[in-house]
Amino acid sequence: MAGSFLDRLTLDQQAGAWFDQTRRYMLIRPEALMGIFRPLPAANRAEALSALENSIFEQGTDSAQAYRAMGGTGEALLDVIAAAAPQLGWGIWSFGPATGVVRLSVRNSPFAVGFGPSEIPVCAAITGMLRAVAGLVLDRPAVAREVHCASMGADICRFEAWPVETWPVETST
Repeated sequence: MAGSFLDRLTLDQQAGAWFDQTRRYMLIRPEALMGIFRPLPAANRAEALSALENSIFEQGTDSAQAYRAMGGTGEALLDVIAAAAPQLGWGIWSFGPATGVVRLSVRNSPFAVGFGPSEIPVCAAITGMLRAVAGLVLDRPAVAREVHCASMGADICRFEAWPVETWPVETST
């Protein structure tokens, strides 16, 4: 693997932009991002969080493919993603052992912290990234969901991803 995310990150001061190769990044406070969703009516909030998940899935697939191209395949890709997450400010990621499913625990999710208390899971960005990564690890399209969220009172956020064709109606963690 070609260095850590922070080792690859470069600042183009003339353009006012951060890059990891060709992928541009920016810094934004979690409260500012999640503050977009908080005042929305419940139905609109769920739809907007779903749009965030889908956007992160699309862009995260590009990032995950770049990590895979640098040598992070299978379990090694999960290690690369887990190492990059805290460097991006996305909390502490830990992938759990499982067969045919990808399980993820996230301590200190910036999305849960930035949103505050909620009646629904709010870490849609992590769900989108997990869906992207799981698709590469499982080598087929995946579906992901947040099964426990710190915004809802859980100690940590927990996620799972399954191949689309084996997605269970109900799962246990």
